[in-house]
Amino acid sequence: MARKLKSDKWLFVAAFFLVSVSVVMVYSALAGKAMDATSMPMQLMVRQLTWALLGCLLMVVVMRIDYRAWQQPTVISTALGLIFVGLVVLAGMKLFGAGHEVKGAVRWLGVGSIGIQPSEFAKLAIVLFVADLLSRRMDRVNDVRGVLLPIGLVLGAMSVLILYQPDLGTTVSIAIVAFAMLFAAGLSYQYLGVSALLATPLLYVLVWLVPYRRARVLAFLDPWGDPLNTGFQVIQSLIAVGTGGLFGRGLMEGLQKLRFLPEPHSDFIYAVIAEETGLVGSLVVLLCLLVIAWRGLRIAVNAQDRFGAFLAVGLTTMMAVQGLINISVVLGLLPTKGLPLPFVSSGGSSMLVNLIGLGILLNVSQHASIDA
Repeated sequence: MARKLKSDKWLFVAAFFLVSVSVVMVYSALAGKAMDATSMPMQLMVRQLTWALLGCLLMVVVMRIDYRAWQQPTVISTALGLIFVGLVVLAGMKLFGAGHEVKGAVRWLGVGSIGIQPSEFAKLAIVLFVADLLSRRMDRVNDVRGVLLPIGLVLGAMSVLILYQPDLGTTVSIAIVAFAMLFAAGLSYQYLGVSALLATPLLYVLVWLVPYRRARVLAFLDPWGDPLNTGFQVIQSLIAVGTGGLFGRGLMEGLQKLRFLPEPHSDFIYAVIAEETGLVGSLVVLLCLLVIAWRGLRIAVNAQDRFGAFLAVGLTTMMAVQGLINISVVLGLLPTKGLPLPFVSSGGSSMLVNLIGLGILLNVSQHASIDA
């Protein structure tokens, strides 16, 4: 008799809780702006709920598709092709000044207020591509021509287009995901060391030689050196986290979101959570992210085949690393970078990508050789 397929319930519950928190906290983070005639917290909350429901629907559909179907060459080539087309179109729009620019960046394709961010979906495409390649050539993972060069070319081309938007944070997170998968496949430490050496001057050029990024690093080192400008974000975030206490001020009662904390509904929503629900609430959110990381890696270890294992490693890293970076920025442990908190921050593309990735991960768990 065939084994009854069961999805990882702990993984599902943790992610579902975070999505529920998202809808509530996005509204709470924006409600303080209700006095501003140009802000529409209820409409934005409804939009976030719509994205969450659409993402959950896609997750349910995807988790019913055998994950091995994603290994088809046509699926992977189509995914990569669509992402590259979207990124090239964005590059062209930025070059000719035709795109929708937000804070100097052109990252969205869409009509009116509805937009899709191709760089977010690039994460899924990279995970599929690298998982397929490694599953077929894991025994020669250190082969430059057969493994490292193809991954390097695809990752490099995609990174250049994303950096042009510009979006350094997403570029770094995609690179970390790819390297985590290579490390899991047994990549030699020599290649990891060489990559680190090559990345050092590159990061110097991309960070230190770009004025606004250099300012962020200096603000990270000494936010009080320029408290009203470059250090403003991290200072307001730390005030929000620090004044939350053990149980918080209560939902809707946060003060820092009232025109003090920049981007309270997206990049800094964890600070709003900490202020309004306190240490208890922020630890619960962190615990959910840790559960997702734990169960995802457990699924990878017990996956039925190599492709499923590398999919699980890539998707888990995608969610865990982004969550770690976001929370570290909010707590002043990393320089300010615009990466959303997975499943929680406002934004349709991030929500859809993470829930689709979760659906694939849940399907891998159905076929894994574990029952609990």
